[in-house]
Amino acid sequence: MIPALSIRQPWAWLIVNGFKDIENRDWRTPFRGRFLVHASKTITRRQYVEACAQVNDLLPFTKDHSWAAFEDLQLGGIVGHSTLVDCVQDHPSPWKHAGSWGFVLANSAPLPFTPYKGRLGFFNVAEGVVQA
Repeated sequence: MIPALSIRQPWAWLIVNGFKDIENRDWRTPFRGRFLVHASKTITRRQYVEACAQVNDLLPFTKDHSWAAFEDLQLGGIVGHSTLVDCVQDHPSPWKHAGSWGFVLANSAPLPFTPYKGRLGFFNVAEGVVQA
Protein backbone atom coordinates (compact mmCIF):
# COMPACT_ATOMS: atom_id res chain seq x y z
CA MET A 1 0.00 0.00 0.00
CA ILE A 2 1.11 3.54 -0.75
CA PRO A 3 -0.17 6.45 1.37
CA ALA A 4 -1.97 9.26 -0.47
CA LEU A 5 -3.29 12.68 0.49
CA SER A 6 -6.11 14.50 -1.28
CA ILE A 7 -5.33 18.15 -2.03
CA ARG A 8 -7.53 20.68 -3.80
CA GLN A 9 -6.49 22.07 -7.13
CA PRO A 10 -4.63 24.22 -8.03
CA TRP A 11 -2.57 23.52 -4.89
CA ALA A 12 -1.96 19.91 -5.93
CA TRP A 13 -0.61 21.11 -9.30
CA LEU A 14 1.67 23.63 -7.58
CA ILE A 15 3.04 20.93 -5.26
CA VAL A 16 3.79 18.26 -7.86
CA ASN A 17 5.35 20.82 -10.19
CA GLY A 18 7.76 21.98 -7.50
CA PHE A 19 6.36 25.42 -6.73
CA LYS A 20 4.73 24.79 -3.34
CA ASP A 21 6.84 23.29 -0.53
CA ILE A 22 4.27 23.40 2.30
CA GLU A 23 0.79 21.89 2.56
CA ASN A 24 -1.21 23.65 5.29
CA ARG A 25 -3.54 21.60 7.44
CA ASP A 26 -5.49 22.09 10.68
CA TRP A 27 -4.08 18.83 12.02
CA ARG A 28 -0.61 17.45 12.61
CA THR A 29 0.69 14.11 11.49
CA PRO A 30 3.44 11.79 12.68
CA PHE A 31 3.73 10.44 9.11
CA ARG A 32 7.01 11.02 7.27
CA GLY A 33 7.87 9.66 3.87
CA ARG A 34 6.75 9.41 0.27
CA PHE A 35 3.06 9.73 -0.55
CA LEU A 36 0.86 10.10 -3.60
CA VAL A 37 -0.74 13.46 -4.30
CA HIS A 38 -4.44 13.07 -5.08
CA ALA A 39 -6.28 16.00 -6.67
CA SER A 40 -9.74 16.55 -5.22
CA LYS A 41 -12.70 16.08 -7.51
CA THR A 42 -14.04 19.63 -7.61
CA ILE A 43 -12.92 23.23 -7.93
CA THR A 44 -15.06 26.22 -8.83
CA ARG A 45 -13.96 28.99 -11.17
CA ARG A 46 -14.20 31.37 -8.18
CA GLN A 47 -11.84 29.19 -6.09
CA TYR A 48 -9.42 29.11 -9.00
CA VAL A 49 -9.48 32.91 -9.42
CA GLU A 50 -8.91 33.37 -5.66
CA ALA A 51 -6.00 30.93 -5.78
CA CYS A 52 -4.52 32.77 -8.76
CA ALA A 53 -4.50 36.00 -6.75
CA GLN A 54 -2.66 34.30 -3.87
CA VAL A 55 -0.18 32.59 -6.15
CA ASN A 56 0.56 35.72 -8.17
CA ASP A 57 1.53 37.47 -4.92
CA LEU A 58 4.03 34.68 -4.13
CA LEU A 59 5.43 33.54 -7.46
CA PRO A 60 6.56 35.61 -10.42
CA PHE A 61 5.21 33.47 -13.25
CA THR A 62 6.52 34.57 -16.61
CA LYS A 63 5.71 33.90 -20.25
CA ASP A 64 8.17 30.99 -20.18
CA HIS A 65 7.08 29.74 -16.78
CA SER A 66 3.32 29.68 -16.30
CA TRP A 67 0.91 27.53 -14.35
CA ALA A 68 -2.08 25.43 -15.27
CA ALA A 69 -5.19 27.00 -16.73
CA PHE A 70 -8.51 26.19 -15.05
CA GLU A 71 -9.51 23.87 -17.89
CA ASP A 72 -6.22 21.94 -17.70
CA LEU A 73 -6.37 21.01 -14.00
CA GLN A 74 -6.78 17.29 -13.47
CA LEU A 75 -9.46 16.41 -10.91
CA GLY A 76 -10.46 13.28 -9.04
CA GLY A 77 -7.27 11.26 -9.21
CA ILE A 78 -3.60 10.77 -8.51
CA VAL A 79 -1.50 13.53 -10.11
CA GLY A 80 1.94 13.06 -8.55
CA HIS A 81 3.98 12.24 -5.50
CA SER A 82 5.89 14.08 -2.78
CA THR A 83 7.84 13.35 0.38
CA LEU A 84 6.65 14.69 3.72
CA VAL A 85 9.84 15.54 5.64
CA ASP A 86 8.44 17.44 8.64
CA CYS A 87 5.28 18.79 10.27
CA VAL A 88 5.75 22.27 11.73
CA GLN A 89 3.88 25.29 13.01
CA ASP A 90 6.54 27.80 11.94
CA HIS A 91 8.50 27.78 8.69
CA PRO A 92 10.17 30.45 6.50
CA SER A 93 8.33 29.29 3.36
CA PRO A 94 5.99 31.91 1.90
CA TRP A 95 3.39 29.10 1.65
CA LYS A 96 3.22 28.60 5.44
CA HIS A 97 0.22 30.31 7.02
CA ALA A 98 0.23 31.10 10.74
CA GLY A 99 -1.93 29.08 13.11
CA SER A 100 -2.01 25.83 11.16
CA TRP A 101 0.29 22.87 10.71
CA GLY A 102 2.59 22.87 7.73
CA PHE A 103 3.53 19.62 6.07
CA VAL A 104 7.05 20.33 4.75
CA LEU A 105 7.42 18.74 1.31
CA ALA A 106 10.39 17.72 -0.84
CA ASN A 107 11.10 15.72 -4.00
CA SER A 108 7.69 16.41 -5.51
CA ALA A 109 6.97 15.40 -9.09
CA PRO A 110 4.00 14.78 -11.38
CA LEU A 111 2.86 11.30 -12.39
CA PRO A 112 0.57 10.24 -15.24
CA PHE A 113 -3.00 10.98 -14.16
CA THR A 114 -4.82 8.04 -12.60
CA PRO A 115 -8.52 8.48 -11.75
CA TYR A 116 -9.04 7.48 -8.11
CA LYS A 117 -11.54 8.28 -5.38
CA GLY A 118 -10.04 10.38 -2.59
CA ARG A 119 -10.69 10.40 1.14
CA LEU A 120 -10.04 12.67 4.11
CA GLY A 121 -6.61 12.50 5.72
CA PHE A 122 -4.00 10.05 4.54
CA PHE A 123 -5.45 6.98 2.82
CA ASN A 124 -3.88 3.92 1.24
CA VAL A 125 -3.69 3.13 -2.45
CA ALA A 126 -2.86 -0.41 -3.51
CA GLU A 127 0.53 -0.99 -5.16
CA GLY A 128 0.18 -1.20 -8.92
CA VAL A 129 -2.80 1.19 -9.18
CA VAL A 130 -0.47 4.05 -10.04
CA GLN A 131 2.42 3.97 -12.45
CA ALA A 132 5.09 5.36 -10.10
